[in-house]
Amino acid sequence: MSHHPYFFNPGKSNPDAPLFVFLPGMDETGKELMRLQTASLEPAFDVRCFVIPPKDLTTWDKLAENVIALTQAELEKGPRTSIYLGSESFGGCIALKVAVRVPQLFNRIVLINSASSFHRVPWLNLGSLLFPWVPTFAYNISSFTALPFLAPLHRLSPAAREGLLKSVRSAPKKTANQRLTLMREFDIDENQLFQLTQPVLLIASQEDRILPSQAEAQRLAKIFPNARIVTLPHSGHACLVEADVNLLEIMKAEHFLGPTVSSAV
Repeated sequence: MSHHPYFFNPGKSNPDAPLFVFLPGMDETGKELMRLQTASLEPAFDVRCFVIPPKDLTTWDKLAENVIALTQAELEKGPRTSIYLGSESFGGCIALKVAVRVPQLFNRIVLINSASSFHRVPWLNLGSLLFPWVPTFAYNISSFTALPFLAPLHRLSPAAREGLLKSVRSAPKKTANQRLTLMREFDIDENQLFQLTQPVLLIASQEDRILPSQAEAQRLAKIFPNARIVTLPHSGHACLVEADVNLLEIMKAEHFLGPTVSSAV
């Protein structure tokens, strides 16, 4: 098992299709969950999921460098018609760091319930400060009670429930603490975000019980010069594993697919 971040291909390689780099949430080191999250994209894209091993405790800048290096390594294998950067929750913070570092690398950006709002939510900040004092046994038990906060249970298939539970339980307490600290300390220059000219799709769940995702999407839409918002009225935080959420269909409905993708689906 790798101790360094790497790209995982959740489906069949499709080198002739545009590359879609997906940056998952904080606890999502489980490959089963990543397959569920990105399955809808496979007919149109060559998908790569960014895996952060549980023992990898590093900074935002280092994570961004990892994503950039891995993406460039993919490009060395052969040219791509276009490259999409997609992210959810914790991965949204990495995506923002990546985008300002290499503003021309990705043609389009998708941010889903971005955790860039975490540090502006008082109760989340307080919780992250108190987290180190939570007993390990209590942390382990909490994984079973976290599911209703991540997504409405009636919108999850049995496979999605199992994958989500495994994912939540995959991160040791030390890792969870470090990633909560990262989100609490997250910061980015809004002037640099304003310089990004590529299309940005902001997807926000109205029933998100963890982050103020709608408010964050509206805030980011005022910064990005070329952004649009999609609201999922019945979805929770982990919306990509819900039965009625299909990311490719959302992108199609919003005319967010480039011509090389639109002609293939």
